[in-house]
Amino acid sequence: MLTYTKHFLNRRSCKQQRKFWTRIILFGCLSVAARSTFAQQKKNVLFIVVDDLRPALSCYGDALSLSPHIDRLAENGVVFNQAYCQQAVCAPSRASLMTGKKPDNTRVWNLTTHFRKALPDVVTLPQYFKNNGYYTRQIGKIYHDPKDAQDPPSWSVAELFAVTSKLGKYVLDSNLQKADKATAMEQADVPDSAYIDGMVADAATEELRNMGSKPFFLAVGFRRPHLPYSVPLSYWKKNAAKKIILSPDTALATGVPSYSLHNSVELRGYTDIPDFGPINDSLASELIKGYYTSISYVDNQIGKVLDELKRLNLDKNTIVILLGDHGFHLGEHGLWGKTTNSKIDTQVPLVISVPSKKKNPGYSDEVVQLVDLYATLSDLCNLPPPQTDGTSFANVLRGKPFSGKGVAFSQFPDDMKFDKQPKVMGYAIHSVHYGYTEWVELQTGKVLARELYDYDSDPGENVNVSESPKYQKQIKKFHDQIKSYRN
Repeated sequence: MLTYTKHFLNRRSCKQQRKFWTRIILFGCLSVAARSTFAQQKKNVLFIVVDDLRPALSCYGDALSLSPHIDRLAENGVVFNQAYCQQAVCAPSRASLMTGKKPDNTRVWNLTTHFRKALPDVVTLPQYFKNNGYYTRQIGKIYHDPKDAQDPPSWSVAELFAVTSKLGKYVLDSNLQKADKATAMEQADVPDSAYIDGMVADAATEELRNMGSKPFFLAVGFRRPHLPYSVPLSYWKKNAAKKIILSPDTALATGVPSYSLHNSVELRGYTDIPDFGPINDSLASELIKGYYTSISYVDNQIGKVLDELKRLNLDKNTIVILLGDHGFHLGEHGLWGKTTNSKIDTQVPLVISVPSKKKNPGYSDEVVQLVDLYATLSDLCNLPPPQTDGTSFANVLRGKPFSGKGVAFSQFPDDMKFDKQPKVMGYAIHSVHYGYTEWVELQTGKVLARELYDYDSDPGENVNVSESPKYQKQIKKFHDQIKSYRN
């Protein structure tokens, strides 16, 4: 038992104790304040990936699109008019995006290979942020769909809705009872959350509400407008009056090599789509309407996430990035789907909003690539420069001078069904004025075919002018650039 004596309680002793405890409390308050300030200085990242979304948005001038929420983001950010993916199909594009490596370095050219097979120790974009003190979370499709395509080292906690069953794809019994591919379009009088993207939006808003004190990197992946166009009936009604004008460029491009063509295999196999032959105009109109209806639906889900970010006052310290993983043909040149080096398949929407007191630049015509985003986001968040194949274009977002390459690279194999490595690869360069591809026999390095499209006179890539004497100097320049890129 302690006995308090007069001596212990004298005035001088009490004064010393008060000073001691005052210092302790003050130190504690300063430590908390320092931690709080440190967290505030680190910008959060909301990373939104939309599957199969080409630049079919109002903010890109597409009159058919109902995308008010993405347009609102665009008003407060930068819209990149010349952004390109590195390979126009899900797994390779996302592997390149998330590792900051080009496809020839990830060795991912098909839908089944994991990037860690070739790069077991690679640090992915979210993993880099995690290693620098961020809480990282995946909700929805960020890597490719299958379970063995996921990447646990990227995240602080397990992913959510990364792998989906048929249950999130269809809701009508008539479709659920069929094989994996039922109808290409579904209309059901159900709430948004009956389909997978509604579930993803709800989970993302809940995640935002439960964020702790750490800065966060929240990756949210939406699956529409990827096939099937399964969307609540209310959105179909909203888009019912749309007058669909079919592409005037439905014929094959003049002089196009066979390497660039496919049978629209992605669309085939759905029960309401013919297995072979052309898609008639009536069905084409419905499919295009389904694509835009899907955009309307996913835009509303994105709006829910952005609204919650603002309601929680997190928008003032959060970089928001929205992108499509690749483009998509809607009947142009008789093709449906992606899997080519064409501009339609490789050009993607890219909108980035950085909280700043300065007005954002608005629109940018700088040529940028998805492989550049790793370096760019690290730069914007003041992290040490990572070792990637990309180049930071953060200065574009800061309104400062930017010395870019002026070109973007993409590639696609002649045939994705290979055991170890494709035999023929199409390497492409995209600039503001041209689209160029050369098909290379990988074993010998021999160029088997070339394509060149002059966007100033032929924005739809309808005539291959690679044989014209007028363009040989330009082709030589592009050939040298591709050779350097490959090496």
